[in-house]
Amino acid sequence: MTYTVAVRALCEFSAKLGDLDLRFTPSPTAQEGMAGHRRVVARREAGYEAEVTLEGHYQGLRVRGRADGYDPARNCLEEIKTHRGDLARQPANHRQLHWAQAKVYGWLLCQARQLPALDVALVYLDVDSDGQTVIREHYSASALKTFFEAQCQRFLAWAQAQQARTLARDQELQALGFPYPALRQGQRQLAETLYKAVSTGRCLMAQASTGIGKTLGTLFPLLKAVVPQQLDKLYFLTAKTPGRALALDALRQITQASAQPALRSLELIARDKACEFPQNACHGESCPLARGFYDRLPAAREAAARVPLLDRAALREVALAHQVCPYYLGQEMARWVDVLVADYNYYFDAHALLFGLAQANQWRTAVLVDEAHNLVERGRQMYSASLDQGQLLALRQSKPAGLGSALDRLNRQWNALYKAQHAPYQVCEHLPDAFLRALQQCIGLIQERMNQAPAEVEPKVLEFFFQALQFSRIAELFDEHFLFDISPRNGPRGRRLATLCLRNVVPARLLGPRMSAARSVTLFSATLNPQHYYRDLLGMPANTAWLEVAAPFRAEQLQVRIVSDVSTRYQQRQASLAPIVELIVAQFARQPGNYLAFFSSFEYLEQVARLLEAQHPDIPLWRQAPGMDEASREVFLARFVEDGQGIGFAVLGGAFGEGVDLPGTRLIGAFVATLGLPQVNPVNEQFKQRLGRQFGAGFDYAYLYPGVRKVIQAAGRVIRGDQDRGVLLLIDERFAEPRVRQMFPSWWHCA
Repeated sequence: MTYTVAVRALCEFSAKLGDLDLRFTPSPTAQEGMAGHRRVVARREAGYEAEVTLEGHYQGLRVRGRADGYDPARNCLEEIKTHRGDLARQPANHRQLHWAQAKVYGWLLCQARQLPALDVALVYLDVDSDGQTVIREHYSASALKTFFEAQCQRFLAWAQAQQARTLARDQELQALGFPYPALRQGQRQLAETLYKAVSTGRCLMAQASTGIGKTLGTLFPLLKAVVPQQLDKLYFLTAKTPGRALALDALRQITQASAQPALRSLELIARDKACEFPQNACHGESCPLARGFYDRLPAAREAAARVPLLDRAALREVALAHQVCPYYLGQEMARWVDVLVADYNYYFDAHALLFGLAQANQWRTAVLVDEAHNLVERGRQMYSASLDQGQLLALRQSKPAGLGSALDRLNRQWNALYKAQHAPYQVCEHLPDAFLRALQQCIGLIQERMNQAPAEVEPKVLEFFFQALQFSRIAELFDEHFLFDISPRNGPRGRRLATLCLRNVVPARLLGPRMSAARSVTLFSATLNPQHYYRDLLGMPANTAWLEVAAPFRAEQLQVRIVSDVSTRYQQRQASLAPIVELIVAQFARQPGNYLAFFSSFEYLEQVARLLEAQHPDIPLWRQAPGMDEASREVFLARFVEDGQGIGFAVLGGAFGEGVDLPGTRLIGAFVATLGLPQVNPVNEQFKQRLGRQFGAGFDYAYLYPGVRKVIQAAGRVIRGDQDRGVLLLIDERFAEPRVRQMFPSWWHCA
């Protein structure tokens, strides 16, 4: 049996030595890299061959890849790399890796074309100056063959172990049984439909309520599809930490029948949460876990490969035992496991690790997106950016060396933007070229300073640099699916300042290719209606399948009352306070217990809470506060004890509106005193106009669908299991409107 490895993966395994060093960063984006490659190729003579597909074998290894370019006239193979900053400051082990890739491609080309010798060149393109640096060496075919075989030899033992583990894993998965005596009815329907979707290479949108076991119902069929569909990787993507915990628990349940499971799973977490020395920079002169990282990595990798489920704690334990960085050990192990549990951004962001690895290694992947209703807003956030002029003002006042004139020039361009405005908030159809050129000059100068003396770059400069870089990169994507807006404000001493925003409105063009690149992507959530809204905004393929799983709950489990004689609109808010308090008090007297009360804002929440406390101090209540950390959220939820009595006040769409599990008598009811519509403001009105032009239903797409979805999610906190009973009061006249009621779950019976 042959083990296939990409040239890049082979060399990253065999040719990396020394320190982890991130000082020669940030590297160009994928788009900048591809554009740079095209520019280099365009300058070559006629007959130049780009993207040369090559393949070779060594003792059961098949090594494949695409060389960047070959010039037959000069008999020269080129490996093209894009960069920023002074090339002289490139760490030696980066250059060593590039030479390894070039020389492996060199042998594969010599073998394919029977060449006795070859020139091999590293071509470095500075994406800012467009200047090229070419480093060229002459090699005999025999020397390149010797180098190729040495790299393969270093990889061979690992490949053989991986191959043996994969064979054992496949046998394990073929014999895999469901961890419970039977699947629930809705769970079975979900599992069967998902299996068919993966088998036919289609994407799936599945709306399924809490209580059917969606996590197990999606992971199990996907694992059963690994062998017949020859899947290389499974990605389970979540919006929040609790979703990752559920997925990891499901994987434990699935593999618990095996004493030594061959399946390998990994939890990926953000760098700031994994970092052991957050005050240190990521290079060997600063961080002890970066010093000699690649020298200690092989032993750490071997140890990590023996752990079936590398959750955060297990990965950290292995990393610290071998004195390597946990975050970057996780990045390495992403190549060698079967199931990856991670945040959305690991696949959908512009620089996503998992998507990049899948493309580079030509993996066949299947993707699960948990609580997928969140992906619209998260997708917009990934492809949006803002700059605050106040930050520039503070930076100019600190007078960073060598940046003064460039920052002044940028400030003048910034001022010119809002001085030409005719309204307090303005949307521009085109990006300001002069401003972007001034911004790019600042980025280039700061990058130069970072390369020359990274330790001397002030934190304020770094913070501005990364925000400016993000803004510049998003500007490259700008089209009719974005807004560019300017919002002036008063700064210190009455100075006029402006915030500039690039806002993604429709992420479909950016997320769609990620959907199509996988063998199958399954979006699942309790709230994916109306399906056309999510199809349109997420860029789902035209043949995406749809499944609505019948809820396991009965109408008599949840009393749904619509209170239509109260308006929670902003203009009527003051008049609504007393009626809402009366409704809460009456329900609490009728059926004492734990309730959640949801409002549209902290201000509204506080007004109702104060009135309730003044009139009925005997009713226990506790409030969500703005910016609560994880510990504070735990304290809030801990008040919901079995058979307890009291009311938790929360903001709709906030931390307690979804992803909260309070079964049984921990929660017996909810009050929702808002339709949940986003605030009417200039930005949302622009979203409405833009969405209306594209889809013909601007109000629905910008306001109605997101609002009602939040209501349904909040209501879903009440009934969590077959035996739960509860009450839901929907307080607003608009809940009685047919177009709103038709979006409610079909099992609700509204009184």
